[in-house]
Amino acid sequence: MRADARENRARVLTVARELFAERGLDVPMAAIARRAGVGVATLYRRFPTKESLVVEAFTEQFAHCQAVIDDAMQDPDAWRGFCTVIEQVCLLQVRDRGFTAAFVASFPELHSEVRDRTWTSFSALVQRAKDSGQLRADFSPHDLMLVLLANNGLSGAPVEAAVAASRRLVAYLLESFRTGTDALPPPVPLSLDLVLN
Repeated sequence: MRADARENRARVLTVARELFAERGLDVPMAAIARRAGVGVATLYRRFPTKESLVVEAFTEQFAHCQAVIDDAMQDPDAWRGFCTVIEQVCLLQVRDRGFTAAFVASFPELHSEVRDRTWTSFSALVQRAKDSGQLRADFSPHDLMLVLLANNGLSGAPVEAAVAASRRLVAYLLESFRTGTDALPPPVPLSLDLVLN
C-alpha cells in the first residue's frame, strides 16, 4: 500500500472511531468519508461494507476488553478481578457508544468468536469470584446485561459526567453483588442485543 493510501486508511479509521463513539453505529459512510477528507469511493475501496469498517475500527477495543478479563483471571484476588472487569467494561461503554453497539452486533467476521470467548471468560471469572466466597452465590453471568442496560442510560450525558456517574453506579452495584446481602429474585437470561434497544 502506498504511503498516501496508508494515511487515508488510518484517517478513515480514526474518524470512524470518533463518529461511532459520538453517535453510535448509525453514522452514514458518506459522513465518515467527508470528515476524513476522502471520497466515498475511496472509503468503499478500503472497506467494502460498513461491517468491515466497524470490525477494523474496534479491533483494538475488542482486544482491550478481552485483555481486561484475562488480567482479572490472573489477579490473585478473585473479587478484585471481578470488580475490575465490571468497572472497566462500564467505563468503556460510557466513553465509547460505538463500541457497545459493535460488541453486540453480529458481524460474522469477528464478533461471534469474540463474543463467545468473552462470555466464556466472564462466566469463568464469575465462578472464580463465587468460589472465593466474596461474590454472592445467586449472581449470574446474565446479570452483566442488567449492569450494561443500567449503565447504558448514562451514554447520552457528556462524557465527563457519564464517566463520573458510571463510577458511582458501578460502586453501588458492586456493593449489592457482595455475599451477605439479601436474596434476589431469580436471574433473567437477557440477550446482549437488548443493551442497544
